Amino acid sequence: MRRVLVTGGGGFVGSHIVRQLLAQDIQCLVLGRNRYPEMEALGAKTCQGDICDAAFLHKCCKDVDTVFHVAALAGIWGDWDDYYRVNILGTENVLAACRENRVPRLVYTSTPSVVFNGEDIENGDETLPYADHFLCHYAKSKVIAEKLILEASCKELLTCAIRPHLVWGPGDPHLIPRLLERGRKKQLKQVGDGTNLVDISYVENVAEAHLLAALNLETSGTAAGNAYFISQGEPVNLWQWINELFAAMDVPKVESRVSFRLAYFAGTVLEGLYRLARKQQEPKMTRFLAEQLAKSHYFSNDKAKTDFGYSPRVDTSGGMKRMLHVLKQEQ
Repeated sequence: MRRVLVTGGGGFVGSHIVRQLLAQDIQCLVLGRNRYPEMEALGAKTCQGDICDAAFLHKCCKDVDTVFHVAALAGIWGDWDDYYRVNILGTENVLAACRENRVPRLVYTSTPSVVFNGEDIENGDETLPYADHFLCHYAKSKVIAEKLILEASCKELLTCAIRPHLVWGPGDPHLIPRLLERGRKKQLKQVGDGTNLVDISYVENVAEAHLLAALNLETSGTAAGNAYFISQGEPVNLWQWINELFAAMDVPKVESRVSFRLAYFAGTVLEGLYRLARKQQEPKMTRFLAEQLAKSHYFSNDKAKTDFGYSPRVDTSGGMKRMLHVLKQEQ
């Protein structure tokens, strides 16, 4: 790799991919809606625009040898048209720009939600089928986009998909701040019996997995056309992990509990009311969130380890120490 484009390169995962590429003296173009002075200060170049603009993407992909397509509209609430536009149409534009510019490699950031069917998944692997029933537009749109990416893989354009689960670490703007905010407001309740195990993924490990996958595509190419689960390699008890985080940040422990059935019912009611009122903000509970908080969902890293040597370089304990150091400095 010599010249790389990272869509969403100013975001949480994307910025860590950029940092690791720059550390290897690889030229980086960061594509996003805004300028990213922090990335530019490190040596990256910003391409400011919209991935839904096909002409813009075509210009950005000129003379690029690898694309990391990280940009996406995340979340569990919102209009289907928005998810379709960014996650599906945007992905189609990325693929078209790669083909037009003869970009030989594309690594796509996917999600384990593409296989989540509402039931427990314990040590799942890549043979799991795609989900066919969706409680949030994000998961549905990512299934469609991942299929587009993997089906596009060919001799001229080698593609693969990385599926990191619950990405966290220093600078996380999503998962950890949301947990801490709800914890401080005592708005978080344990859903289910509290025994569910889930995968988590430290952000630097996730970024490295992307680079390893791209290196595979550049060399042996055995990752082409495949998707890979990425995590810390061992699941955590979700509610124990949350309470350990809260204890370290002097946030009250989650002690209130609600059954999965009640949380799911509440999600059903709130979703209906919010749609009737045409509210844009996310309900405090949804059916998808109830399932995520109550069910086990963890996966095997074996395929990623076999195909491109992935192994989490930063363990969960070490990652937590790094993150807590930053969080406490920000208080």
